[in-house]
Amino acid sequence: QVQLVESGGDSVQPGDSLRLSCAASGFSLKQHAIAWFRQAPGKEREGVACLSSSDASSWSAGFAKGRFTVSRGSGENTMFLQMTRLRPDDTARYYCAAEYLGGCRRGIPEGDFDNWGQGTQVTVSS
Repeated sequence: QVQLVESGGDSVQPGDSLRLSCAASGFSLKQHAIAWFRQAPGKEREGVACLSSSDASSWSAGFAKGRFTVSRGSGENTMFLQMTRLRPDDTARYYCAAEYLGGCRRGIPEGDFDNWGQGTQVTVSS
């Protein structure tokens, strides 16, 4: 069974850092584009950051640049989203996604990704 499972979501204070993990089962993330999305209450889901299948290209949303980094684990089944200097407006449910031989188009259209996790909640509040 092909599955992505996120973990690491938490309630933190503004300025804190947090690392989200996404574990793949039933397939390898090798040769897959990997991406993170988020959805805040009452808002549409939006792309956060993406790394292409070859690792040759990437894309990050404006709010993520300089603060969030997407990366692969040392094995072939894990991906991460390192988030720093968190703000209250980063509060959202965060989703990982993967696509075989995929790339990272501007804005990371959701339709470019077929494999999705169920999400993990990040709450930033003082």
